[in-house]
Amino acid sequence: MPTSAARAATQRSLAYRDVLSDDGTRLRAWTNDPDGTSGAPTVLLCNGLGTNPWVWPALLRPDCGVRVVSWFHRGVGGSARPTDPDRVGVEVMVEDALSVMDSFGIDKAVLLGWSIGVNTMFELAAEHPERVRGLCAVAGVPGDTFATMLGPFRVPMPVAKVAVRGLSRALKLGGRAVTPVTSRLPVGTKTIGVLSHTGFMFPMPDQQAGARAVAEFLRTPVDWYFHSALRASEHPRVSLSRVKVPAVFISGRYDLMAGHRHLASAAERMDDATYVELRGSHFLPLEQPDEVHRHLLELINRAERAERAERNERDG
Repeated sequence: MPTSAARAATQRSLAYRDVLSDDGTRLRAWTNDPDGTSGAPTVLLCNGLGTNPWVWPALLRPDCGVRVVSWFHRGVGGSARPTDPDRVGVEVMVEDALSVMDSFGIDKAVLLGWSIGVNTMFELAAEHPERVRGLCAVAGVPGDTFATMLGPFRVPMPVAKVAVRGLSRALKLGGRAVTPVTSRLPVGTKTIGVLSHTGFMFPMPDQQAGARAVAEFLRTPVDWYFHSALRASEHPRVSLSRVKVPAVFISGRYDLMAGHRHLASAAERMDDATYVELRGSHFLPLEQPDEVHRHLLELINRAERAERAERNERDG
């Protein structure tokens, strides 16, 4: 089987379109299958805050087996900032997700979330269950995100929440001065090689994909990123009893941004959820692309079986 690095040379070309959200904010949406003619099951990707398609090399392969639809968050990657700068929280991300689904004619889909995108997809599933077939949560929790950070250090949740919020406020205030530096940092495979041995990020099979993903991320203004992060962190825990679709939680054992114990606990509280722990950090889509993708495909199959069973029971 070709390695992830070998497959990178045959990545699909992405197609983009502009979508208006409910409040008139212009979003830049993207897909790997613009016509929806492949016949592959549709996955709505709720991405990590401020991130981009290149975080997901497995989804960009011609043989990935899914139609992916996603969008850039407000103020990132061609999406406009809202007129009201405070309209960047998780509830607004849900509005944006629904606008993107409607624009692409998607009535119902399996949702794939990473990091803050896990908050988004669980909120969407709780409030709009008719639009969701299944949930694949990668390195993220269904609410109260800041409290679950610093997990490997076993920092008490209230302490972690206060510490991360304080750091985020400081970076928001100083971000405008820092952005001209971060946005011009040269990022190549050597940079990724160094980052991969820091413990914050682990080695990845396709360093070129990692370099592009990080370079694109660093274009996001630091002050805007942490402003958005602070607003998103206000999202409370979703009541998991309201979520009835199949789910899988995929965690990184050494994830500093979403402690694996919190993901395992969430899976235990759901009727139809499984838990997978991989050796890695918060950046599993880059570090373990094949494993994450395999579990996504398994979830799609589970969702299809669950829907068939429900139809058979309903039809008697």
